[in-house]
Amino acid sequence: MNIAMTKPFTLSPLVDLAHQKNDAATRKLGKLNQQQQNAQAKMAALQQYRRDYAAQFEEAAKQGMSPMDMQNFQRFIERLDQAIQQQLIEIEKASSSVKTGRHELMDTTRKMKSFDTLAQRHADNEKKHEAKADQRQQDEQSGRFSAMHRADKKNANQ
Repeated sequence: MNIAMTKPFTLSPLVDLAHQKNDAATRKLGKLNQQQQNAQAKMAALQQYRRDYAAQFEEAAKQGMSPMDMQNFQRFIERLDQAIQQQLIEIEKASSSVKTGRHELMDTTRKMKSFDTLAQRHADNEKKHEAKADQRQQDEQSGRFSAMHRADKKNANQ
């Protein structure tokens, strides 16, 4: 039986913190990806709405329309074009955020793996020390047993 106690890994709080930061970075990247997908979906909806409205405008123009209606259609299409341009900017921002989030996740993952490696090395060293202590204890017991056995033989021979 080994009476030696294993030493606690003093960096355990940092290992836990690294895992927490990595989990947080993973969740953040998930949210950023969702925001990017939402921005792209909004862009697709705006573009589809513009195509539909432009088709309506064309159809109405063929049927004949007043200059005021034509001007209203054109203004509305211009507003849609502005919304599409604004949405392009939002998509670029979202893409940039996703890229930053990926880098953050890679960084936190790297740090987490480094701490995990240190923790594993510590555990391995503790196992080695424990095995050496066990071996020493077995050697001592074996030596005592041999000494007692020799003493018993010596006493029996006298």
